[in-house]
Amino acid sequence: MNRRWFQSYGDSVPTTIDPDNYASLVEIFEQSVGKFRDRPAYHNLGKTITFDELDRLSRDFAAYLQSSLGLVKGDRFAIMLPNILQYPVALFGALRLGLVVVNINPLFTSRELEEQLSDSSVRAIFVLRNFCAVLSPAIKNTSVEYVITSELGDLLGFPKSLIVNFVIKYVKKLVPPYRIPGELFFRQALRTGQHLQLKSAAVTNSDTAFLQYTGGTTGISKGAVLTHRNMVANMEQISAWIHECVDDGQDVVITALPLYHIFCLSSNCLTYMKHGGLNVLITNPRDMSKFITELSKWRFTAITGVNTLFNALLNTAGFNELDFSHIKLAVGGGMPVQRTVAEKWRTVTGTKIIEGYGLTECSPVVCVNPVHWAGYTGAIGVPVPSTDVTLRDEFGSEVSKGEIGEICVSGPQVMQGYWRRSEETKKVFFGDWLRTGDLATIDEAGFFYILDRKKDMILVSGFNVFPNEVEEILSSHPRILECACIGVPDEHTGEAVKVFVVCHTDDPVTCDEIKSYCKQQLTTYKVPKHVEFRSVLPKSNIGKIMRRHLR
Repeated sequence: MNRRWFQSYGDSVPTTIDPDNYASLVEIFEQSVGKFRDRPAYHNLGKTITFDELDRLSRDFAAYLQSSLGLVKGDRFAIMLPNILQYPVALFGALRLGLVVVNINPLFTSRELEEQLSDSSVRAIFVLRNFCAVLSPAIKNTSVEYVITSELGDLLGFPKSLIVNFVIKYVKKLVPPYRIPGELFFRQALRTGQHLQLKSAAVTNSDTAFLQYTGGTTGISKGAVLTHRNMVANMEQISAWIHECVDDGQDVVITALPLYHIFCLSSNCLTYMKHGGLNVLITNPRDMSKFITELSKWRFTAITGVNTLFNALLNTAGFNELDFSHIKLAVGGGMPVQRTVAEKWRTVTGTKIIEGYGLTECSPVVCVNPVHWAGYTGAIGVPVPSTDVTLRDEFGSEVSKGEIGEICVSGPQVMQGYWRRSEETKKVFFGDWLRTGDLATIDEAGFFYILDRKKDMILVSGFNVFPNEVEEILSSHPRILECACIGVPDEHTGEAVKVFVVCHTDDPVTCDEIKSYCKQQLTTYKVPKHVEFRSVLPKSNIGKIMRRHLR
Protein backbone atom coordinates (compact mmCIF):
# COMPACT_ATOMS: atom_id res chain seq x y z
CA MET A 1 0.00 0.00 0.00
CA ASN A 2 1.20 3.48 -0.88
CA ARG A 3 0.88 5.38 2.40
CA ARG A 4 1.55 8.70 0.70
CA TRP A 5 0.10 10.56 3.70
CA PHE A 6 3.26 9.92 5.76
CA GLN A 7 4.95 12.80 3.91
CA SER A 8 2.41 15.18 5.47
CA TYR A 9 2.90 14.03 9.07
CA GLY A 10 5.75 16.30 9.99
CA ASP A 11 8.82 15.23 11.96
CA SER A 12 7.17 14.90 15.38
CA VAL A 13 4.31 12.50 14.60
CA PRO A 14 5.06 8.75 14.59
CA THR A 15 3.69 6.59 11.80
CA THR A 16 2.54 3.92 14.25
CA ILE A 17 1.31 3.67 17.83
CA ASP A 18 1.19 0.73 20.23
CA PRO A 19 -2.47 -0.16 20.93
CA ASP A 20 -1.27 -2.50 23.67
CA ASN A 21 0.68 0.19 25.49
CA TYR A 22 -1.97 0.06 28.24
CA ALA A 23 -3.96 -2.93 29.40
CA SER A 24 -7.20 -0.94 29.57
CA LEU A 25 -8.79 2.48 30.02
CA VAL A 26 -8.72 1.70 33.74
CA GLU A 27 -4.91 1.56 33.72
CA ILE A 28 -4.73 4.96 32.03
CA PHE A 29 -7.17 6.39 34.56
CA GLU A 30 -5.20 5.03 37.51
CA GLN A 31 -1.95 6.36 36.04
CA SER A 32 -3.45 9.84 35.62
CA VAL A 33 -4.82 9.84 39.16
CA GLY A 34 -1.38 8.98 40.49
CA LYS A 35 0.35 11.61 38.37
CA PHE A 36 -2.15 14.48 38.60
CA ARG A 37 -3.87 13.76 41.92
CA ASP A 38 -4.14 17.37 43.08
CA ARG A 39 -4.88 18.84 39.65
CA PRO A 40 -8.42 19.85 38.60
CA ALA A 41 -10.08 17.23 36.41
CA TYR A 42 -13.66 18.34 35.63
CA HIS A 43 -15.60 21.56 36.18
CA ASN A 44 -19.30 22.29 35.87
CA LEU A 45 -21.72 24.90 37.17
CA GLY A 46 -19.10 26.59 39.32
CA LYS A 47 -17.77 23.39 40.93
CA THR A 48 -14.40 21.74 40.22
CA ILE A 49 -13.37 18.22 41.23
CA THR A 50 -9.74 17.13 41.30
CA PHE A 51 -8.35 13.84 40.03
CA ASP A 52 -8.16 12.72 43.65
CA GLU A 53 -11.84 13.49 44.23
CA LEU A 54 -12.77 11.78 40.96
CA ASP A 55 -10.81 8.73 42.06
CA ARG A 56 -12.62 8.58 45.41
CA LEU A 57 -16.11 9.26 44.05
CA SER A 58 -15.82 6.77 41.18
CA ARG A 59 -14.40 4.13 43.55
CA ASP A 60 -17.31 4.57 45.97
CA PHE A 61 -19.82 4.40 43.12
CA ALA A 62 -18.19 1.27 41.70
CA ALA A 63 -18.18 -0.38 45.13
CA TYR A 64 -21.91 0.32 45.48
CA LEU A 65 -22.68 -1.13 42.04
CA GLN A 66 -20.61 -4.20 42.81
CA SER A 67 -21.55 -4.99 46.41
CA SER A 68 -25.05 -3.54 46.79
CA LEU A 69 -26.46 -4.21 43.31
CA GLY A 70 -24.40 -7.26 42.38
CA LEU A 71 -23.26 -5.93 39.00
CA VAL A 72 -20.36 -7.89 37.56
CA LYS A 73 -17.84 -7.53 34.77
CA GLY A 74 -19.57 -7.60 31.37
CA ASP A 75 -22.96 -6.35 32.58
CA ARG A 76 -24.37 -3.48 30.53
CA PHE A 77 -24.69 -0.21 32.42
CA ALA A 78 -26.50 2.74 30.82
CA ILE A 79 -25.67 6.38 31.47
CA MET A 80 -28.32 8.93 30.52
CA LEU A 81 -26.82 12.26 31.56
CA PRO A 82 -25.94 15.64 30.04
CA ASN A 83 -22.50 17.19 30.60
CA ILE A 84 -22.44 17.36 34.40
CA LEU A 85 -19.98 16.15 37.05
CA GLN A 86 -21.97 12.97 37.64
CA TYR A 87 -21.02 11.74 34.16
CA PRO A 88 -17.26 11.17 34.69
CA VAL A 89 -17.95 9.75 38.17
CA ALA A 90 -20.37 7.19 36.73
CA LEU A 91 -18.22 6.52 33.67
CA PHE A 92 -14.99 5.73 35.48
CA GLY A 93 -16.86 3.91 38.23
CA ALA A 94 -18.41 1.60 35.65
CA LEU A 95 -15.16 1.09 33.73
CA ARG A 96 -13.27 0.23 36.93
CA LEU A 97 -15.80 -2.49 37.56
CA GLY A 98 -15.47 -3.90 34.04
CA LEU A 99 -19.02 -2.94 33.09
CA VAL A 100 -19.97 -2.24 29.49
CA VAL A 101 -21.06 1.39 29.25
CA VAL A 102 -24.10 2.14 27.10
CA ASN A 103 -24.28 5.89 26.47
CA ILE A 104 -27.81 7.20 25.97
CA ASN A 105 -28.98 10.50 24.55
CA PRO A 106 -31.05 12.24 27.27
CA LEU A 107 -33.27 13.75 24.57
CA PHE A 108 -34.56 10.34 23.45
CA THR A 109 -38.27 9.66 23.32
CA SER A 110 -39.63 6.74 25.35
CA ARG A 111 -39.82 4.62 22.19
CA GLU A 112 -36.19 5.29 21.24
CA LEU A 113 -35.06 4.69 24.80
CA GLU A 114 -36.92 1.40 25.10
CA GLU A 115 -35.41 0.14 21.85
CA GLN A 116 -31.85 0.88 22.96
CA LEU A 117 -32.29 -0.51 26.48
CA SER A 118 -33.88 -3.67 25.10
CA ASP A 119 -31.30 -4.20 22.39
CA SER A 120 -28.37 -3.82 24.78
CA SER A 121 -29.93 -5.84 27.64
CA VAL A 122 -29.01 -3.19 30.18
CA ARG A 123 -29.11 -4.29 33.85
CA ALA A 124 -28.87 -0.83 35.43
CA ILE A 125 -29.28 2.75 34.30
CA PHE A 126 -28.06 6.02 35.83
CA VAL A 127 -30.33 8.90 34.83
CA LEU A 128 -30.94 12.55 35.66
CA ARG A 129 -34.37 12.99 37.23
CA ASN A 130 -35.27 15.54 34.56
CA PHE A 131 -35.60 12.59 32.14
CA CYS A 132 -37.30 10.04 34.41
CA ALA A 133 -40.74 10.79 32.97
CA VAL A 134 -39.41 9.51 29.64
CA LEU A 135 -37.68 6.52 31.23
CA SER A 136 -40.65 5.39 33.33
CA PRO A 137 -42.82 4.00 30.50
CA ALA A 138 -39.77 2.73 28.61
CA ILE A 139 -38.38 0.27 31.18
CA LYS A 140 -41.48 -1.91 31.52
CA ASN A 141 -40.53 -4.20 28.64
CA THR A 142 -36.76 -4.19 29.18
CA SER A 143 -34.25 -6.11 31.29
CA VAL A 144 -33.46 -3.09 33.48
CA GLU A 145 -33.30 -4.14 37.14
CA TYR A 146 -31.99 -0.98 38.78
CA VAL A 147 -32.62 2.72 38.19
CA ILE A 148 -30.25 5.16 39.91
CA THR A 149 -31.35 8.77 39.75
CA SER A 150 -29.57 12.05 40.38
CA GLU A 151 -30.50 15.70 40.57
CA LEU A 152 -28.56 18.33 38.66
CA GLY A 153 -26.88 19.85 41.72
CA ASP A 154 -25.96 16.66 43.57
CA LEU A 155 -22.19 17.20 43.34
CA LEU A 156 -22.11 20.98 43.69
CA GLY A 157 -21.64 21.00 47.47
CA PHE A 158 -23.71 22.51 50.27
CA PRO A 159 -25.66 24.80 50.09
CA LYS A 160 -25.44 25.25 46.31
CA SER A 161 -26.69 21.72 45.63
CA LEU A 162 -29.89 22.38 47.59
CA ILE A 163 -30.48 25.71 45.88
CA VAL A 164 -29.89 24.38 42.36
CA ASN A 165 -32.06 21.30 42.90
CA PHE A 166 -34.88 23.42 44.38
CA VAL A 167 -34.81 25.89 41.48
CA ILE A 168 -34.69 23.13 38.84
CA LYS A 169 -37.64 21.26 40.36
CA TYR A 170 -39.92 23.91 41.82
CA VAL A 171 -39.08 27.20 40.08
CA LYS A 172 -38.18 26.15 36.54
CA LYS A 173 -40.30 22.98 36.83
CA LEU A 174 -37.86 20.93 34.73
CA VAL A 175 -38.59 17.63 36.48
CA PRO A 176 -41.93 16.28 35.19
CA PRO A 177 -43.84 13.89 37.50
CA TYR A 178 -42.82 10.25 37.20
CA ARG A 179 -43.09 6.95 39.04
CA ILE A 180 -40.27 4.42 39.12
CA PRO A 181 -40.74 1.70 41.76
CA GLY A 182 -37.52 0.83 43.60
CA GLU A 183 -35.77 4.03 42.50
CA LEU A 184 -32.25 4.34 43.93
CA PHE A 185 -30.50 7.61 44.71
CA PHE A 186 -27.02 8.67 43.60
CA ARG A 187 -26.03 10.52 46.75
CA GLN A 188 -27.11 7.57 48.90
CA ALA A 189 -25.14 5.25 46.62
CA LEU A 190 -21.97 7.30 47.24
CA ARG A 191 -22.54 7.31 51.01
CA THR A 192 -23.08 3.55 51.03
CA GLY A 193 -20.13 2.90 48.74
CA GLN A 194 -17.71 4.67 51.09
CA HIS A 195 -17.97 1.74 53.49
CA LEU A 196 -17.78 -1.05 50.91
CA GLN A 197 -14.76 -2.84 49.51
CA LEU A 198 -14.12 -2.71 45.76
CA LYS A 199 -12.83 -6.00 44.42
CA SER A 200 -10.61 -5.89 41.34
CA ALA A 201 -12.41 -6.71 38.10
CA ALA A 202 -9.16 -7.50 36.23
CA VAL A 203 -10.14 -5.55 33.12
CA THR A 204 -8.15 -6.39 29.98
CA ASN A 205 -7.80 -4.80 26.56
CA SER A 206 -10.02 -7.44 24.94
CA ASP A 207 -12.96 -6.63 27.21
CA THR A 208 -15.77 -4.53 25.81
CA ALA A 209 -15.74 -0.98 27.16
CA PHE A 210 -18.70 0.54 25.27
CA LEU A 211 -21.75 -0.36 23.27
CA GLN A 212 -21.86 2.94 21.41
CA TYR A 213 -25.06 3.25 19.42
CA THR A 214 -25.09 4.72 15.95
CA GLY A 215 -27.23 4.91 12.86
CA GLY A 216 -24.14 3.44 11.23
CA THR A 217 -23.70 3.07 7.50
CA THR A 218 -26.96 1.18 6.90
CA GLY A 219 -29.54 3.30 8.67
CA ILE A 220 -30.92 1.43 11.71
CA SER A 221 -29.57 2.06 15.20
CA LYS A 222 -26.91 -0.46 16.16
CA GLY A 223 -24.49 -0.87 19.05
CA ALA A 224 -20.86 -0.70 17.93
CA VAL A 225 -18.80 -3.01 20.13
CA LEU A 226 -15.75 -1.00 21.22
CA THR A 227 -13.18 -2.77 23.36
CA HIS A 228 -10.73 -1.20 25.77
CA ARG A 229 -8.06 -1.85 23.11
CA ASN A 230 -10.10 0.03 20.48
CA MET A 231 -10.48 3.03 22.78
CA VAL A 232 -6.89 2.97 24.04
CA ALA A 233 -5.65 2.81 20.44
CA ASN A 234 -7.64 5.88 19.44
CA MET A 235 -6.50 7.77 22.52
CA GLU A 236 -2.89 6.96 21.62
CA GLN A 237 -3.51 8.05 18.03
CA ILE A 238 -5.07 11.34 19.15
CA SER A 239 -2.28 11.93 21.68
CA ALA A 240 0.41 11.33 19.07
CA TRP A 241 -1.29 13.75 16.69
CA ILE A 242 -1.81 16.68 19.08
CA HIS A 243 1.17 16.24 21.42
CA GLU A 244 2.67 19.55 20.27
CA CYS A 245 -0.47 21.28 21.55
CA VAL A 246 -0.67 19.51 24.93
CA ASP A 247 1.13 20.30 28.18
CA ASP A 248 0.51 17.58 30.76
CA GLY A 249 -1.41 18.87 33.75
CA GLN A 250 -1.82 22.38 32.34
CA ASP A 251 -4.52 22.37 29.67
CA VAL A 252 -8.12 23.58 29.91
CA VAL A 253 -10.43 22.10 27.26
CA ILE A 254 -13.93 23.40 26.62
CA THR A 255 -16.29 20.42 26.47
CA ALA A 256 -19.53 21.62 24.91
CA LEU A 257 -20.41 18.64 22.74
CA PRO A 258 -22.20 15.88 24.69
CA LEU A 259 -19.99 13.39 26.50
CA TYR A 260 -22.36 10.57 25.53
CA HIS A 261 -21.29 11.16 21.91
CA ILE A 262 -18.16 9.29 20.81
CA PHE A 263 -16.35 12.40 19.47
CA CYS A 264 -16.35 14.29 22.75
CA LEU A 265 -16.01 11.12 24.82
CA SER A 266 -12.72 10.17 23.17
CA SER A 267 -11.24 13.56 22.33
CA ASN A 268 -12.14 15.46 25.51
CA CYS A 269 -13.24 13.24 28.36
CA LEU A 270 -10.68 10.47 27.87
CA THR A 271 -7.72 12.01 26.04
CA TYR A 272 -7.47 15.11 28.22
CA MET A 273 -7.98 12.91 31.29
CA LYS A 274 -4.91 10.98 30.18
CA HIS A 275 -2.90 14.21 29.97
CA GLY A 276 -4.13 15.67 33.25
CA GLY A 277 -6.18 18.40 31.58
CA LEU A 278 -9.26 20.12 32.98
CA ASN A 279 -12.53 19.47 31.13
CA VAL A 280 -14.89 22.44 31.49
CA LEU A 281 -18.28 20.80 31.01
CA ILE A 282 -20.94 22.90 29.29
CA THR A 283 -24.36 21.52 30.18
CA ASN A 284 -26.42 23.56 27.72
CA PRO A 285 -24.36 24.97 24.83
CA ARG A 286 -27.55 26.07 23.07
CA ASP A 287 -27.85 28.89 25.59
CA MET A 288 -25.19 30.88 23.77
CA SER A 289 -25.13 33.91 26.05
CA LYS A 290 -24.47 31.78 29.15
CA PHE A 291 -21.99 29.70 27.17
CA ILE A 292 -19.97 32.80 26.31
CA THR A 293 -20.17 34.00 29.91
CA GLU A 294 -18.64 30.69 30.97
CA LEU A 295 -15.92 30.97 28.32
CA SER A 296 -15.02 34.43 29.65
CA LYS A 297 -14.00 32.83 32.98
CA TRP A 298 -11.30 30.63 31.49
CA ARG A 299 -7.96 30.95 29.76
CA PHE A 300 -8.87 27.88 27.78
CA THR A 301 -6.28 26.15 25.62
CA ALA A 302 -8.49 23.86 23.52
CA ILE A 303 -12.04 23.53 22.25
CA THR A 304 -13.81 20.90 20.18
CA GLY A 305 -16.98 21.42 18.19
CA VAL A 306 -18.95 20.96 15.01
CA ASN A 307 -19.36 23.51 12.25
CA THR A 308 -22.74 24.68 13.56
CA LEU A 309 -21.32 25.27 17.05
CA PHE A 310 -18.38 27.32 15.78
CA ASN A 311 -20.73 29.26 13.51
CA ALA A 312 -23.17 29.96 16.37
CA LEU A 313 -20.36 31.23 18.60
CA LEU A 314 -19.07 33.53 15.87
CA ASN A 315 -22.55 34.98 15.40
CA THR A 316 -23.23 35.60 19.11
CA ALA A 317 -22.58 39.00 20.67
CA GLY A 318 -19.60 39.08 22.99
CA PHE A 319 -17.67 36.16 21.51
CA ASN A 320 -15.16 38.33 19.67
CA GLU A 321 -14.36 40.10 22.94
CA LEU A 322 -13.09 36.95 24.70
CA ASP A 323 -9.44 36.27 25.52
CA PHE A 324 -8.14 33.84 22.88
CA SER A 325 -4.46 34.27 23.71
CA HIS A 326 -4.09 30.81 25.25
CA ILE A 327 -5.84 28.70 22.58
CA LYS A 328 -3.54 26.08 21.08
CA LEU A 329 -6.07 23.77 19.52
CA ALA A 330 -9.57 23.97 18.00
CA VAL A 331 -10.85 20.72 16.51
CA GLY A 332 -13.88 20.33 14.25
CA GLY A 333 -15.58 17.04 13.46
CA GLY A 334 -18.98 15.40 13.12
CA MET A 335 -19.75 17.29 9.89
CA PRO A 336 -17.73 19.26 7.33
CA VAL A 337 -16.19 22.50 8.55
CA GLN A 338 -17.13 25.14 5.99
CA ARG A 339 -14.48 27.48 4.63
CA THR A 340 -16.37 30.64 5.60
CA VAL A 341 -16.67 29.46 9.21
CA ALA A 342 -13.03 28.35 9.37
CA GLU A 343 -11.74 31.62 7.96
CA LYS A 344 -13.91 33.78 10.22
CA TRP A 345 -12.84 31.68 13.24
CA ARG A 346 -9.19 32.31 12.41
CA THR A 347 -9.82 36.04 11.96
CA VAL A 348 -11.61 36.35 15.31
CA THR A 349 -9.58 33.95 17.47
CA GLY A 350 -6.19 33.97 15.77
CA THR A 351 -6.14 30.17 15.60
CA LYS A 352 -7.25 27.68 12.97
CA ILE A 353 -9.82 24.90 13.21
CA ILE A 354 -8.21 21.49 12.70
CA GLU A 355 -10.80 19.43 10.86
CA GLY A 356 -10.94 15.70 11.44
CA TYR A 357 -13.04 12.77 10.34
CA GLY A 358 -14.26 9.69 12.10
CA LEU A 359 -17.23 7.53 12.91
CA THR A 360 -18.54 5.66 15.92
CA GLU A 361 -17.38 2.37 14.45
CA CYS A 362 -13.77 3.67 14.61
CA SER A 363 -13.74 4.92 18.20
CA PRO A 364 -14.02 7.45 16.33
CA VAL A 365 -10.97 9.19 14.77
CA VAL A 366 -9.74 8.09 11.32
CA CYS A 367 -8.25 11.19 9.68
CA VAL A 368 -7.14 14.62 10.91
CA ASN A 369 -5.47 17.62 9.35
CA PRO A 370 -1.91 18.16 10.66
CA VAL A 371 -1.73 20.65 13.52
CA HIS A 372 1.28 22.33 11.89
CA TRP A 373 -0.56 22.92 8.58
CA ALA A 374 -0.94 26.56 7.58
CA GLY A 375 -4.72 26.82 7.46
CA TYR A 376 -7.96 25.57 5.95
CA THR A 377 -7.42 22.74 3.47
CA GLY A 378 -10.98 21.70 2.66
CA ALA A 379 -9.83 18.14 3.38
CA ILE A 380 -10.68 15.81 6.25
CA GLY A 381 -6.94 15.34 6.66
CA VAL A 382 -4.73 12.29 6.51
CA PRO A 383 -5.03 8.94 8.34
CA VAL A 384 -3.80 8.95 11.94
CA PRO A 385 -0.92 6.62 12.93
CA SER A 386 -1.44 2.86 12.49
CA THR A 387 -4.45 3.53 10.26
CA ASP A 388 -4.84 2.54 6.61
CA VAL A 389 -7.49 4.10 4.39
CA THR A 390 -8.40 3.12 0.83
CA LEU A 391 -11.06 4.19 -1.66
CA ARG A 392 -13.05 1.28 -3.06
CA ASP A 393 -15.91 0.64 -5.43
CA GLU A 394 -19.11 -1.22 -4.55
CA PHE A 395 -17.42 -4.57 -5.24
CA GLY A 396 -14.51 -3.95 -2.88
CA SER A 397 -11.85 -3.15 -5.48
CA GLU A 398 -9.62 -0.10 -5.08
CA VAL A 399 -10.55 2.69 -7.50
CA SER A 400 -8.05 4.12 -9.95
CA LYS A 401 -5.99 7.21 -9.22
CA GLY A 402 -8.13 10.35 -9.17
CA GLU A 403 -11.44 8.51 -9.03
CA ILE A 404 -14.16 8.77 -6.39
CA GLY A 405 -14.49 5.83 -4.02
CA GLU A 406 -15.98 4.77 -0.71
CA ILE A 407 -13.69 5.33 2.28
CA CYS A 408 -12.67 2.00 3.80
CA VAL A 409 -10.68 1.84 7.04
CA SER A 410 -8.37 -0.65 8.72
CA GLY A 411 -6.73 -0.07 12.09
CA PRO A 412 -6.71 -1.00 15.78
CA GLN A 413 -9.51 1.47 16.52
CA VAL A 414 -12.03 -0.29 14.24
CA MET A 415 -14.93 -1.88 16.15
CA GLN A 416 -15.35 -5.60 16.69
CA GLY A 417 -18.75 -5.48 15.00
CA TYR A 418 -22.35 -4.59 15.78
CA TRP A 419 -23.84 -5.98 18.97
CA ARG A 420 -25.90 -9.09 18.16
CA ARG A 421 -26.19 -8.11 14.49
CA SER A 422 -23.95 -10.43 12.50
CA GLU A 423 -25.67 -9.73 9.18
CA GLU A 424 -25.37 -5.97 9.62
CA THR A 425 -21.70 -6.45 10.55
CA LYS A 426 -21.05 -8.41 7.35
CA LYS A 427 -22.56 -5.61 5.26
CA VAL A 428 -20.03 -3.05 6.43
CA PHE A 429 -16.84 -5.05 6.01
CA PHE A 430 -14.72 -5.99 3.00
CA GLY A 431 -12.57 -8.52 4.86
CA ASP A 432 -10.70 -6.42 7.43
CA TRP A 433 -11.78 -3.16 5.79
CA LEU A 434 -14.66 -1.22 7.33
CA ARG A 435 -16.92 0.44 4.77
CA THR A 436 -17.86 3.93 5.96
CA GLY A 437 -20.50 4.88 3.39
CA ASP A 438 -18.64 8.13 2.68
CA LEU A 439 -17.43 9.06 -0.80
CA ALA A 440 -14.08 10.78 -1.19
CA THR A 441 -11.01 11.43 -3.31
CA ILE A 442 -7.33 11.52 -2.33
CA ASP A 443 -4.59 13.89 -3.55
CA GLU A 444 -0.87 13.34 -4.06
CA ALA A 445 -0.03 14.40 -0.49
CA GLY A 446 -2.39 11.80 0.99
CA PHE A 447 -5.17 14.20 1.97
CA PHE A 448 -8.71 12.85 1.69
CA TYR A 449 -11.57 15.02 0.49
CA ILE A 450 -15.11 14.03 1.45
CA LEU A 451 -17.67 14.52 -1.28
CA ASP A 452 -20.69 13.19 0.59
CA ARG A 453 -22.50 10.24 2.04
CA LYS A 454 -23.40 7.71 -0.64
CA LYS A 455 -27.03 7.84 0.43
CA ASP A 456 -27.11 11.67 0.29
CA MET A 457 -25.82 11.99 -3.27
CA ILE A 458 -28.35 13.57 -5.67
CA LEU A 459 -28.73 12.30 -9.24
CA VAL A 460 -29.91 15.04 -11.62
CA SER A 461 -30.40 13.85 -15.22
CA GLY A 462 -27.65 11.28 -14.67
CA PHE A 463 -25.22 13.80 -13.15
CA ASN A 464 -24.00 13.50 -9.56
CA VAL A 465 -24.64 16.43 -7.24
CA PHE A 466 -22.98 16.37 -3.84
CA PRO A 467 -24.96 18.32 -1.19
CA ASN A 468 -21.76 19.38 0.60
CA GLU A 469 -20.65 21.36 -2.46
CA VAL A 470 -23.96 23.24 -2.72
CA GLU A 471 -23.98 23.91 1.03
CA GLU A 472 -20.40 25.20 0.89
CA ILE A 473 -21.37 27.76 -1.76
CA LEU A 474 -24.50 28.87 0.07
CA SER A 475 -22.67 29.21 3.39
CA SER A 476 -20.35 31.75 1.76
CA HIS A 477 -23.30 34.11 1.19
CA PRO A 478 -22.97 36.89 3.81
CA ARG A 479 -26.71 36.93 4.59
CA ILE A 480 -27.16 33.16 5.04
CA LEU A 481 -26.66 31.77 8.55
CA GLU A 482 -27.20 28.04 7.92
CA CYS A 483 -28.27 25.83 5.06
CA ALA A 484 -28.90 22.23 4.05
CA CYS A 485 -29.28 20.51 0.68
CA ILE A 486 -31.23 17.40 -0.30
CA GLY A 487 -32.58 15.73 -3.44
CA VAL A 488 -36.32 15.63 -4.16
CA PRO A 489 -38.21 13.70 -6.86
CA ASP A 490 -38.57 15.46 -10.22
CA GLU A 491 -40.58 14.14 -13.18
CA HIS A 492 -38.17 15.58 -15.72
CA THR A 493 -34.71 15.06 -14.18
CA GLY A 494 -35.30 12.17 -11.78
CA GLU A 495 -34.18 14.28 -8.86
CA ALA A 496 -33.83 18.01 -8.30
CA VAL A 497 -31.78 20.03 -5.83
CA LYS A 498 -33.65 21.54 -2.91
CA VAL A 499 -32.09 23.76 -0.25
CA PHE A 500 -33.29 24.82 3.19
CA VAL A 501 -32.01 28.19 4.30
CA VAL A 502 -31.82 30.08 7.60
CA CYS A 503 -31.14 33.77 7.03
CA HIS A 504 -29.73 36.45 9.26
CA THR A 505 -32.93 37.99 10.58
CA ASP A 506 -31.87 41.59 10.09
CA ASP A 507 -31.31 41.19 6.34
CA PRO A 508 -33.00 38.12 4.81
CA VAL A 509 -32.13 36.95 1.31
CA THR A 510 -34.73 36.10 -1.35
CA CYS A 511 -35.24 32.91 -3.34
CA ASP A 512 -34.22 34.59 -6.59
CA GLU A 513 -31.07 35.98 -5.00
CA ILE A 514 -30.10 32.50 -3.81
CA LYS A 515 -30.53 30.97 -7.25
CA SER A 516 -28.66 33.83 -8.91
CA TYR A 517 -25.81 33.50 -6.41
CA CYS A 518 -25.53 29.76 -7.06
CA LYS A 519 -25.61 30.20 -10.86
CA GLN A 520 -22.46 32.31 -10.61
CA GLN A 521 -20.53 29.47 -8.95
CA LEU A 522 -22.22 26.18 -9.86
CA THR A 523 -22.97 24.44 -13.12
CA THR A 524 -26.66 24.55 -14.09
CA TYR A 525 -27.76 21.09 -12.89
CA LYS A 526 -26.32 21.82 -9.40
CA VAL A 527 -28.28 25.06 -8.93
CA PRO A 528 -31.17 24.65 -6.46
CA LYS A 529 -34.54 24.29 -8.14
CA HIS A 530 -36.41 24.61 -4.84
CA VAL A 531 -35.70 26.91 -1.88
CA GLU A 532 -37.42 26.69 1.48
CA PHE A 533 -36.80 29.18 4.28
CA ARG A 534 -36.71 27.98 7.87
CA SER A 535 -36.15 29.66 11.23
CA VAL A 536 -34.12 26.64 12.40
CA LEU A 537 -32.79 23.41 10.90
CA PRO A 538 -33.12 19.99 12.57
CA LYS A 539 -29.89 18.97 14.29
CA SER A 540 -28.50 15.89 16.00
CA ASN A 541 -27.36 15.79 19.60
CA ILE A 542 -23.98 17.24 18.60
CA GLY A 543 -25.43 19.93 16.35
CA LYS A 544 -25.02 18.18 13.01
CA ILE A 545 -27.72 19.16 10.50
CA MET A 546 -29.92 16.12 9.85
CA ARG A 547 -30.75 15.91 6.16
CA ARG A 548 -32.86 12.79 6.61
CA HIS A 549 -35.35 14.75 8.73
CA LEU A 550 -35.61 17.33 5.98
CA ARG A 551 -36.22 14.58 3.45
